Amino acid sequence: MTPDLIYFVGGLGLLLAIVLPRLLQSAALSPPIVLIVVGMLIGLSPLGTEVSMDPVQHRILIEHLTEITVLVALMGVGLALDRPVSLRDRRSWVRWSPAWRLLGITMPLSIIAVALLGWWAAGLPPAAALLLAGALAPTDPVLASDVQVAGPADPEEIEAEPEEIDEEDEVRFALTSEAGLNDGLAFPFVYLAILWAAEGLSGEVIGRWLGWYVVGKVVIGAMAGMAVGWALGRVAFRARTDLLRVAEQRETLLAVAAMLTAYGAAELVGGYGFLAVFACAMTIRSEERHHEYHRAMHEVIERLERLLTLFVLLALGVALTRGLLGALDTAGVMIGVALILVIRPLTGIVGLGLGARDPERRGGLDRRERMAAAFFGVRGVGSIYYLAYALGHADFARERWLWSTVAFTIMLSVLVHGVASTPGDAPPRSPTRGRRGHRAGPVSGASTG
Repeated sequence: MTPDLIYFVGGLGLLLAIVLPRLLQSAALSPPIVLIVVGMLIGLSPLGTEVSMDPVQHRILIEHLTEITVLVALMGVGLALDRPVSLRDRRSWVRWSPAWRLLGITMPLSIIAVALLGWWAAGLPPAAALLLAGALAPTDPVLASDVQVAGPADPEEIEAEPEEIDEEDEVRFALTSEAGLNDGLAFPFVYLAILWAAEGLSGEVIGRWLGWYVVGKVVIGAMAGMAVGWALGRVAFRARTDLLRVAEQRETLLAVAAMLTAYGAAELVGGYGFLAVFACAMTIRSEERHHEYHRAMHEVIERLERLLTLFVLLALGVALTRGLLGALDTAGVMIGVALILVIRPLTGIVGLGLGARDPERRGGLDRRERMAAAFFGVRGVGSIYYLAYALGHADFARERWLWSTVAFTIMLSVLVHGVASTPGDAPPRSPTRGRRGHRAGPVSGASTG
């Protein structure tokens, strides 16, 4: 791709990111849908030969582009959540009940179902089937933004007690907290697929996987992120010298510095960096929860996320018309449709319904809200990253088929969930961040009275 073409495509993407929210406020279309369609049109034009990105040939570039996009989205998600979580407060853990259920029940059940489908319907080797399931497991923090909370609440609208800070929409909270956590917690299953493909499956491999990849790396990642967040939060809000209290100076680039530091620190010590970034953002929020600085940091992260997302979506659209779906077959279509329309909704209902909390209390969902949260399991940029990462660490059978199936599933998710989450009377949204919802809003579909 020539520099002139990069400028043209980048300028076109930024223009779309600016005008699409207003143009689509009365249409049942989301900006990601339009950006992918524009990318497809570029791919079908003479420019397509210049910008085409084959996932096999450009795997490393795709891996790092999607990696940084997910990192930025996770930082934004962590800053957006108003509901505190305290390791020593049982009430805090209970209020996060929807997130734990979606992570501990829904995600494993979805992985098992997709892996079995990949093995039975597509004839994949077990390791490749597990990789497909692991890559498609997480709810995407990038493309799921239309059904997530919009950002930190205005401090003037929050009551004085920290424990009363909360989102107005339990469905949006459930989807946002799930997206923030499951990108790190899906990694163990991707690693199991890598180990299976590289070494085979044995008692020793399973033991090592459980001890290190399931427990060790999760704990290290969370602790690294919390440590970085605590240190930076103390400096930003409570440093003894005015020069270091960047919160008072409104230096919003601290959010980017915190994201990169947390990710790098966690990866250096062997933890999951994605989980560290989310933990870091949540910890910074907890240091001074009422401060307007959080909204300022979230705004700069939101703008960076918008920029990265438009490039990813345009590139995906181009690739869809330049051979990315070339290996797609009936089995791949069946798996994608089953995941979006059957597996995720059913496993979501099961996970949120078992021993459900009283819907009149924080962390509780009524029947219609459980159905809404179960349905909006958006798949997106994270799936591309996991697949690119795994294919760079082990040899898997039917590599191009895996790319085609994952791409089709993402395209289907963007279409189905994008249309479902943007009713005609909804207010304008940015391509990467939704609005703060109300429990009677279009996503929750139910009122608590």
